Amino acid sequence: MSEQILLRARAVIKKYGSFTAVAGVDLDVRAGSVHSVIGPNGAGKTTLFHVLTGVVPITGGTVHVDGQDISRLPGHQRVRRGLARSFQVTSLFQNLSVRENLRVAAQGRAPWDVLRMWPLPGRADDAVGVVDGLLARFRLEQVMDRPAGLLSHGQQRRLEVAMAMAARPRLIFLDEPTSGMGVDDIQEMKQLILELRQEGYAVLLVEHNMDIVMGVSDVITVMQSGRVLVEGRPDTIRNDARVREAYLGSMLTGGR
Repeated sequence: MSEQILLRARAVIKKYGSFTAVAGVDLDVRAGSVHSVIGPNGAGKTTLFHVLTGVVPITGGTVHVDGQDISRLPGHQRVRRGLARSFQVTSLFQNLSVRENLRVAAQGRAPWDVLRMWPLPGRADDAVGVVDGLLARFRLEQVMDRPAGLLSHGQQRRLEVAMAMAARPRLIFLDEPTSGMGVDDIQEMKQLILELRQEGYAVLLVEHNMDIVMGVSDVITVMQSGRVLVEGRPDTIRNDARVREAYLGSMLTGGR
């Protein structure tokens, strides 16, 4: 794990009317690390993801990437700063083929290229190369011409992570990537996250499966009621009485 702080969030607040969903969160994500955000339902985890990635506007605080303030940039401009994300509910183009989904995602850094009837040769070649590499890496070559809506759930989740990778990000946000997966698919996703870290990507992960969280994370931030309850390495979180009291109990010692 690098010492370089890739994303720095300070005093992040998100309000919906009189309700405060995120109440002054600080977060540092280092390059080449897996940083997980966990907490009980309603803790503010996904709302924090939405704010950091520009899905919803920030109410207060700041978000910096490589020292540049992106707090009020729209989502597509954050993609060009090196951020990409997958969603808790799959957000694919259901009627497009796997390859076409990846092609659209590969042009995410320059979204106007999707509309070009005659794209510039260099850019077209670049996109094709990215798509072909992702099809192989995520074992999607056999289904590359199949509509995304006809894939199995595990294949859809792999495709969505591949789409996030297609924008060639430095920081990948994964929101419940193992949700609804079978045991084999979960282990494949765990291995993929570890490979991303080994290759120097930073991963910010929201995940309910504690086996995955404890197995892949360098740092874990525990949220409760929109605030950070505690942060530390997996062993620290596993043995923290405040975390046990908040919601995890025997889950941290291997129970269900």
